[in-house]
Amino acid sequence: MEILAAAEALHVPAAVDLAAIVIGALTGGLLAAREGFAVSGVLLLAVCGGLGGGLIRDVLLAEGPPVALTNQAYLPTVAITAMITFYFSGWLSRLTGLLVVLDAVTLGFFTVIGAQKAQLAELPSASVVFVGTATAIGGAIFRDVLLAQRAEIVQPGPYNAVAALIGATALTLLAGPLDLGPLPVAGLVITLVAVLRVLSVWRGWEAPVAVDLPQRARGRLDRRRRG
Repeated sequence: MEILAAAEALHVPAAVDLAAIVIGALTGGLLAAREGFAVSGVLLLAVCGGLGGGLIRDVLLAEGPPVALTNQAYLPTVAITAMITFYFSGWLSRLTGLLVVLDAVTLGFFTVIGAQKAQLAELPSASVVFVGTATAIGGAIFRDVLLAQRAEIVQPGPYNAVAALIGATALTLLAGPLDLGPLPVAGLVITLVAVLRVLSVWRGWEAPVAVDLPQRARGRLDRRRRG
């Protein structure tokens, strides 16, 4: 009964769900248009941006056919969005600031949906964090593979996977030890992820890279001896 109640509480309005998919598809489609891809390439990257994360989530959870394939509205919505980016990419590119904010909110939304669906499947906390993060960044992974380039999420730069990881971790803490309701948790986590993403772009924050602590300690020791 508790799981059924949680599922009802997590019901996402169709308009909100489709809006998130549209923003993800716009991001992928615009990148394809800037690269000079054919219409098939624009469509494929739009599908990756809008539905890639959900496909990864549903495959990981193994709860039947992916929602991207069973929902009658998803693929047509992405196709329409791809056509808009194909014909109006120049105009849409002028809305960079707005698209950054909307993309950040979408990142938070996908993080929450993935993590909360993993919770409903009664997965352990570490798995919830993994599924939430994978859902948020799955579209970007597909996109970069198709572009034959090193995935953006593994390079230093504005928070993407880092923001999703922090958000998914916060969700497990808020919904677990703190026992907050699913809707307040969703609102807090979406806000957290979006703010981290936007601030990292605005302030130039970069995800941390690997550090050789022994080498750094030796360097500091050498400097002290020379001093």
